[in-house]
Amino acid sequence: MSEVFNQANMLFLLKGIKLTLTIAFISIALSMIFGTVLAILRNFSKGIFGKIATVYIEVFRNTPLLLWILSIRFLVPIPPMYSGILSFTLFTSAVMAEILRGGMNSVNKGQYEAAYSQGFSKIQTLRYIVLPQSFRRCVPTFLSQAVTVIKDTSFLWAVGIEEFTGKGMILMGSFVSSYQVFILFGFLAATYFIINFVISCSVRTIKTSY
Repeated sequence: MSEVFNQANMLFLLKGIKLTLTIAFISIALSMIFGTVLAILRNFSKGIFGKIATVYIEVFRNTPLLLWILSIRFLVPIPPMYSGILSFTLFTSAVMAEILRGGMNSVNKGQYEAAYSQGFSKIQTLRYIVLPQSFRRCVPTFLSQAVTVIKDTSFLWAVGIEEFTGKGMILMGSFVSSYQVFILFGFLAATYFIINFVISCSVRTIKTSY
């Protein structure tokens, strides 16, 4: 145990946790912004931009995340961390867009008509009436997607990005017994569980408060 959890190893793993959470939270924040734009375009634009948004969402929702991680890591000349953020942002934006679109579609059509009758423009109706309600209704689903993003950052190890799982794999190479490897992997799993369990509890709390 002491050989696995010595100070040097723990500091090494903590750097991995920091990178994992950094990539996950930046990706989620950017995906919320880009996903909102995509959802609005797909729902309300009947022209070329609406069609582009639809194609984008369908392409990313129906292709593997790992494919985009590999493509961006090896084809786009940017630092490793940024390639991870970019791949997750592009992929997760499509998911966030569909979540938010469902929230917007749940708003009663009568509220649109009432807003227009009061002189609100489409943009004002979205900003002050539709989007606030939609975001509130989608918060539990957004948080559930955040859990998925945090877990899926482990895919980045496949392209040499040293996030939490990647750091663990590097340490594994220095161990001489299967017992040490088992302990290490147990620690990785427990850490992911604790982080995501806290978020999942928040989701359940929010759902029961609605």
